Amino acid sequence: MKQKINLQLMATLTGGLLFNYLFWMEKQAINLLIYTIFILTIILMDKEKSKNIKSYLAGASLLLASLLVVFNKSALTVITWYISLAIVIGITHFQLLRSIFTIILAAILQFVTAPVNLVKKILGARFSGMFFKPLLSSFKYIIIPLIAITFFITLYSAANNIFASYVEQFFSGINTFINNIFNFLFADLNLPRFLHIILGIVLAAAIFIRLKDLELEKAESGCNEQLIRQRRNKKNRSVFYNLSHIFAGSLLKRKTALKTENIIGIISFSALNLLILALNLIDISTLWLGETTSMNASYSEALHDGAEALIFSIIMAMLVIVYFFSGNLNFYSKNRALRLLAYLWIFQNAFLIASVLLRDLHYISALGLTYKRIGVMVFLLLCIIGLITVYLKVSRQKTFFYLCKVNGFAWYVLLLVFSFINWDVFIVSYNINHKESIRLDFDHLIGFSDKTLPLLHQNKQLFSKYLGTSVYASRREYDPQTQSNQLKRTTDEEQKLAFENVLKERISIFREEYNHGSWLSWNYRDWQTQQYLLKNRL
Repeated sequence: MKQKINLQLMATLTGGLLFNYLFWMEKQAINLLIYTIFILTIILMDKEKSKNIKSYLAGASLLLASLLVVFNKSALTVITWYISLAIVIGITHFQLLRSIFTIILAAILQFVTAPVNLVKKILGARFSGMFFKPLLSSFKYIIIPLIAITFFITLYSAANNIFASYVEQFFSGINTFINNIFNFLFADLNLPRFLHIILGIVLAAAIFIRLKDLELEKAESGCNEQLIRQRRNKKNRSVFYNLSHIFAGSLLKRKTALKTENIIGIISFSALNLLILALNLIDISTLWLGETTSMNASYSEALHDGAEALIFSIIMAMLVIVYFFSGNLNFYSKNRALRLLAYLWIFQNAFLIASVLLRDLHYISALGLTYKRIGVMVFLLLCIIGLITVYLKVSRQKTFFYLCKVNGFAWYVLLLVFSFINWDVFIVSYNINHKESIRLDFDHLIGFSDKTLPLLHQNKQLFSKYLGTSVYASRREYDPQTQSNQLKRTTDEEQKLAFENVLKERISIFREEYNHGSWLSWNYRDWQTQQYLLKNRL
C-alpha cells in the first residue's frame, strides 16, 4: 500500500511540473504526445487500478488522438484529445460505467473534486514510516501560539513607536531574506506561471487519484439496455395515466389503459406521418423530379430550411418513439399497427435526410465546400445513426440508455475518424480543383489557417482572376468634399499588389512564430509548410 500511495502522489507532483514545462507558452503539439505517454505509463504502473480491455482501448484511443495532433494539428484534433483524455480518466477510475456520457461526467467530477482528493491522499500518505496526518495535526501547537503572539505584537506596536520600529525592521529583514531565496530558486516564476503549475497538479490529481464516493457506477448499473415488462405501481401512476383518468374516470383499468396508450400512439404516429409525408412529397416534386437549376438562387435558404425541419423532425422522432416504446406498450400483443407506423415514421425521416443531403450536394456543386456545408453532412450522418438505433430500440425492445450508449460511442468514433483529415487543405484544394464548375469564393479561401499558405502561393495567378470581386476590389479614401470615407474602385495592379503584400505578411508572421516556438510546439503540418517556404525561398 505504501508504494501505491507514493506512486500516485509522486505522479501528481511530477505531472504538474511536467505540465508546466511542456505547455507553458507553447502550442499544443508534440508536447501532448509526451504528456500522453507519461499518463499512460503511470496508469500501467499503478497496480491499484485494475485494467481490462475497455481501459486498454481507451488508452490506445488517447495515444491515437495525441498522434493525430502531432500529424494533423487543428482545433478538431485538440478537442478530440481532450475528450479522449476525459474518457481515459472516467474509465480508469470507474470501469463499470458503460456510456460515453456518464464516463465524461465522471471525468468532470474527478477534475472538480481533484483538490479535495489530493488533500485526502496527502493526509493518508506515509513516507519512511511517517504519516502526514499526525504531522499536520501537530501544527495546532504552533498556529495557536503564533496567533496570540501576532495579536500582542500588534497591540504593543500601537502603544510604543520604538517597539514598532524594531518590529518593522525585523520583519523587513525576514521578508528580504525570503525574497532573495525565492528569486534565486525561482527566477522566472510569476503568478500566471504559478497558477499554471497549480492547474497541472490539479489535472494530474484528477487523472491519478480516484474520487472514492462517486455514486455514478451504482446509478448507471440500474440502467438496462433491454426493456423488461413491469407490473404497474398503483400508487405511482404515470402522468399519462393520471391525465387519462380525468376523462375516463373509473372506466380506466390497467388493461384498458394500455389499450388507450396504443390507440393514442396510432393516432399520433398517423398524424405525424401525414405531416412529414406532405413535406417529402414537396421535396419529391421540386427537388428530386424538378429542375434543380431553377433553385440555384435559393440554395442557401432551401438547405437551411431543410436542416431546421430535419432537426425538429429527428428530435420529435426520438422523443415520440422513446415515449411510446419505453414501457409495457412494447409487450402489448396488439401493437403491430403502432410498430408499423413507427417504422414508417423512421423511414420518412430517413427520406428527409436524403433530401437535405441532396440539397447540400447541389449547394456544394454550385458554390464549393465550406465548413458549414461539411457540418450539415456530418449532422446528417449522425441523424442516420440515430434513426438506426431508434429502429433497433423499437424492433428489439431496447431502452433509452441503449440509445445514449450506442450513439455516444458512435459519435466518439466519428470524431477520431474525422481527425485524420486535414480539413483546411481539403476544402481549399477541392474548391480550386473544381473551379470550372463552381463559383470560387476568393475571400473565403484566403481565410483558412496557415496550413493553406503553400496552396495560396501556388495558385497566385489563378486567384488574380477573382480579385475584382474580393475585398481587394475597393479601398476607403477620405473625401474632402463630403468629409467622410468613401469606397474607391482599385485597379487590377493595385488589387494584385495588395493581395501579394497580404500573402507576404502572412508568410512572414508564420515564419516568425514557427522560429519562435521550441521543439515542444512541433507538428507535422507546420513543418510541412515551413519546408515549402524554405524550398521556394519565401
